[in-house]
Amino acid sequence: MLDIGSKAPTTKVLTDENKEVSLQDYEGSYVVLYAYPKDNTPGCTTQACSFRDESSAITDSGAVILGISADSVASHQKFKQKHNLPFTLLSDESHTLLEELGVWQQKTSFGKTRMGIVRTTFIFDKEGKLIHIYPKVSVQTHGKEIAEYLSTL
Repeated sequence: MLDIGSKAPTTKVLTDENKEVSLQDYEGSYVVLYAYPKDNTPGCTTQACSFRDESSAITDSGAVILGISADSVASHQKFKQKHNLPFTLLSDESHTLLEELGVWQQKTSFGKTRMGIVRTTFIFDKEGKLIHIYPKVSVQTHGKEIAEYLSTL
């Protein structure tokens, strides 16, 4: 997992619009980067909708919201359209950025071990430095929690 004070990784990934970006492209804004396991699953949908519902408060604080998972660009496009998500979703099918963030980890579910994304949110300051990590989140209220934190900056 990245440490507080670390610079944002420079790895490029694809947006839901199939454009290549890195986190440095967002310098000048606070960046709320939330890593989530999979599009269109109950917890991930609830979390995305929580960010959607708080997106005005978050962006009014000078932040951009970015979701990242290993899902494809096409999957992100459908997920975003289905739930009217007003923010960018990043596709990291190779897991490169997810590994750099430290969220691609071994997980155990129903007695089976596999690699997957550990739900985590990172907040980077306007210079691209990590200022806060949320390693455990409540998917129902996470957007509100982030909006409240950003209002204190």
